[in-house]
Amino acid sequence: MKLQGLNSRGSVEQVMKDVKKQGGLNAEIQSRIGHQLRAMYDDVVRQGVPDRFAELIRKLDVPQGDPQLGNAGDKNDGGE
Repeated sequence: MKLQGLNSRGSVEQVMKDVKKQGGLNAEIQSRIGHQLRAMYDDVVRQGVPDRFAELIRKLDVPQGDPQLGNAGDKNDGGE
């Protein structure tokens, strides 16, 4: 199965038909897809996480009821 020329609509449709016939993607096709995805998203990965997102993640990682937060980390279940 050839993966060249996947930009044209007909080629993509043919590849999908071939995949259905085979019952899945073989190792070579999976490897090529992985390589292409890495090439496409490599820049995004290198950019890292923006500071504001990193701060939000740090806040979410604080356990409930942490002494540094006082009561701010406690859930209010309406019991008191």
